[in-house]
Amino acid sequence: MSFSQPKGVGSIFELEFPQSVGIYNSYADAQKAVDYLSDQKFEVQNLAIVGTELKSVERVLGRKTWRTVLISGVQTGVSTGLLVALLMLIFVPVPNLLVLFLVALAIGIAISIVFQAIGYALTQGKRDFTSITQTVATKYEVLCEHKVAAKARELLLQLPGARAAAFE
Repeated sequence: MSFSQPKGVGSIFELEFPQSVGIYNSYADAQKAVDYLSDQKFEVQNLAIVGTELKSVERVLGRKTWRTVLISGVQTGVSTGLLVALLMLIFVPVPNLLVLFLVALAIGIAISIVFQAIGYALTQGKRDFTSITQTVATKYEVLCEHKVAAKARELLLQLPGARAAAFE
């Protein structure tokens, strides 16, 4: 099943016949250009900043060992156990609050350690490190509606340092 938008209603991220008015090496530079256009009373609702030339960056945080796997299991288990204890506290009348929290923590930690250990054992040493991944843009392009793109380019040439950057 597909949903169609009524005619005349577009996405907030869509421009009508967009044209490039500038390409920048950082988001801060692109934002500075849009801010400059805003200061010049340009209708900035006709602009969009688009990250281009995407790349995936994976930052390796450390080596994964049985020790780190078990510590991670304990950390995850504590939060899971506390969540279960709070839910039980809300929905089940409990005579002893301390026992509830201790039992929920113990169960949460045990289950989390078991699942973390099984997951690590199944990798068979093929990925013995922890990391985080992020997709980043290497260039940022300022796009503008076609009807006012020439004016935007003209104004951006007056931005301090813009003429020198055009020759780089």
